[in-house]
Amino acid sequence: MGVKKRMSGCVATANAIRLANVDVICSYPIRPYTGIMSELARMVADGELDAEFILGEGEHGQLSVVYGAAAAGARAFTGSSGVGVMYAMELYSPISGERLPLQMAIADRTLDPPGDFGSEQTDAMCCRDQGWIQGWASTPQEALDISLMYYRIGEDPRVLLPQYACQDGYFVSHILGEVDVPSQAEVKAFLPPYKNHHVLDVKNPMIIGAQIEPEMGPGLQYQRYLAVEGARKVIEEVHEEFADIFGRKYNPWLEEYMTDDAETVIFIQGGHAETGKTVVNRLRNLGEKVGLVRLRTLRPFPTQQVREALSKFKAVGVIDNSVSFGISCAAGILLTEVRAAIYDMGDKVKTVGFVAGLGGEMITHNEFYKVFTKLKEVAKTGKVDKQSYWLPFEL
Repeated sequence: MGVKKRMSGCVATANAIRLANVDVICSYPIRPYTGIMSELARMVADGELDAEFILGEGEHGQLSVVYGAAAAGARAFTGSSGVGVMYAMELYSPISGERLPLQMAIADRTLDPPGDFGSEQTDAMCCRDQGWIQGWASTPQEALDISLMYYRIGEDPRVLLPQYACQDGYFVSHILGEVDVPSQAEVKAFLPPYKNHHVLDVKNPMIIGAQIEPEMGPGLQYQRYLAVEGARKVIEEVHEEFADIFGRKYNPWLEEYMTDDAETVIFIQGGHAETGKTVVNRLRNLGEKVGLVRLRTLRPFPTQQVREALSKFKAVGVIDNSVSFGISCAAGILLTEVRAAIYDMGDKVKTVGFVAGLGGEMITHNEFYKVFTKLKEVAKTGKVDKQSYWLPFEL
C-alpha cells in the first residue's frame, strides 16, 4: 500500500523516478524544475536510488547524455525549464526518430523576456511537434502518476517514444499537495524493466544518429507518424491498468468538471485549471450552468474526444497559457487545436480565445469570472464579436 505525504510537484516527480528505478539521470540547474534533481541527488546519495547521476555541462549536454544512455539500454531521465528547454532543441527530434523512450520533466516557465520564475507554457509548447508523448499534470499527485504512466506508455514496444511530462512552474512544481506515494511492489507490477530491441550491442554494431539520404526521409517520418498515432490505444490501455493497480482513475485525454448540464465551459490545460474549478463552484452555487474541461494529453491530440466533449456546449472559452505571435485568431495553440478539432461541426459551438497567465502571473479568480461573463454573453446572443482576448488588458 502507498503512503500519503504532503509534497510539491517537484518532489512528487522525484519519487516517481525513484519508483521507476531509473538507471541514468542527467541534471543541469535551472529553476523551477531544479527541485526534482535536488531530491533525486539526495536519494542517490542516501542510497534510496541506485542510479548513475550525471551533471551535464548544459541542457544540450543533458539530452546528449540521456540519448546515449537510452541507446545503450538504460532507463533514462532528465528535465529542464524555460530557456533550458529551448537550448536542448536540437536533440528532441533525433531521440524520437531513434525511438528511444527516455523521459524529460518540464516544469514550465516563461522564456526571456521576462524569464520570470512562475509558469508559462510556451517553452514546452514549442516542443509539441518533436514526436514525443506530451501532457500536463495539474496537481503534485498527477505529476507523480503521469511520470509512471508515461514510462509505461513510451516503453511499450508498440510505441517506443520519449515523453515530456509537464507541470506548471511554481503553481504545481513548488506548491504542496497531498500525494499518495505507491509502494515499490505496486510500481513493479505496473512498470516492467526497460527493454528495447533498438539499442547498441557490441556484438551487433549499428550507427545511431547517422545522416541519411533524402529518399529515406519520407519512410522514416511516416514510421514516426504511425508510432504517435498508434500510441492512442496504448495510452488508454495504460490508464486502465493504472486504475486497476493504484485505484486512481484518470480519463487519459480530458477531465470534465461539472459539465453535465453546462451551457458554457472553459477549456484549459495545466495547474491553472484548479483555480478555474473554484470559480466554477462559486458560479454553480449562484445558479450558473458553467463547467470546465481540462486537456490532459496534448500529443497525440485527442481530436475525436474533444469533438465529442465540446459538442454539448453553447460557448467554449479556450485559455492559452502560452504565446504564438502571429497565429490564427491572435490567440494561442490550444484555440487553434480546438477549432481544428470541431471545424466540420459548423457554427454549432461558439469558441473564444483567451491568452492569460503570461510571464508567470496567476490567472486570477477575477479573470476567470470575466471569461465566464463573456461566454454567457456569447451563448445568449450567438455572436462572437472578437476572436480572442489578452488578459488582463482586453476585458
